[in-house]
Amino acid sequence: MKLIVCLGICLAITFTVAVKAPCIELSDGKQMPVVALGTGRGTAKETESVDVVRQAVYWAIEAGYRHIDTAAIYEDESEVGQGIADAIAKGLVKREELFVTTKLWSDKHRQDQVVPALRESLSKLGLDYIDLYLVHFPVAIKPDYSPDDIDYLETWRGMEEAKALGLARSIGVSNFNAKQLDRLIANCKVRPVVNEIEVNPTNTQIDLVTHCQAQAVAVMAYSPFGFLVSRGTSNAPPPRVDDPLLVSMAQKYGKTTSQIVLRYLIERGLTPIPKSTNKKRIAQNIDLFDFSLTPQEVAQINNFNKNVRVIDMADWKDYPNFPFNE
Repeated sequence: MKLIVCLGICLAITFTVAVKAPCIELSDGKQMPVVALGTGRGTAKETESVDVVRQAVYWAIEAGYRHIDTAAIYEDESEVGQGIADAIAKGLVKREELFVTTKLWSDKHRQDQVVPALRESLSKLGLDYIDLYLVHFPVAIKPDYSPDDIDYLETWRGMEEAKALGLARSIGVSNFNAKQLDRLIANCKVRPVVNEIEVNPTNTQIDLVTHCQAQAVAVMAYSPFGFLVSRGTSNAPPPRVDDPLLVSMAQKYGKTTSQIVLRYLIERGLTPIPKSTNKKRIAQNIDLFDFSLTPQEVAQINNFNKNVRVIDMADWKDYPNFPFNE
């Protein structure tokens, strides 16, 4: 996949640096900015109102982000849409300059449920179309969260309908393992352009990332900081935010250790999805394009890998199509 500058999309911000975020060209020819603001769980803390998501989206667009990532299950699509509407109303951006991703939740996996679910998401977002619609998880569940045995190939037929109707410009998946991705590609009319998975220094996913890229499937990386940020556990594996190796790299480049980790993912051809509601950190998280890591530094960060997930969905491990058993 080639990187190109997003002409007319990635604007300079009025902070201390000018940000020009490149884009990844997806296999369907669409251009996807390589950094996305993550929303949902972990964005608005339990002690905060979900309205902070609206403000975070506005600040992100103000700082130069052109890619916003949300999902039906995050229950913040309305707030994301309000942030987008505020930015458009203030003249910061036009709708066509934004790339908005949302996701189909697992209780809407029957083919005839997909388009209505997307229409509901669009209504909450206040948008006529979504740039990227993802199957959030290959596992199907019932409304009570008990397992439902629905083949994700059926779900994908509904995704293809959503694209044919123009409701989604691009379609893809999330949390699919290599076998599931291959099976989907072998049985689809429209190939998935993205697989959004957890990737960070503690869970590098080298094999899966390589496999996706070999199939011309771009990888979006959620939980990009891994355990650099507090996860409420005392025995999480390194690295932490003060790790000596990361600190050394940060000092070399005049960046924070968090910026080093985000740049590490970009060096691997990934699209990281950092979450924050702090205006300063939101701006920091896209200030990544005035330096590069060396291949040796990327390899050093890879060495942190322990195959430990931030989000393991262990309650679903016995459900049909659970992807993390592979």
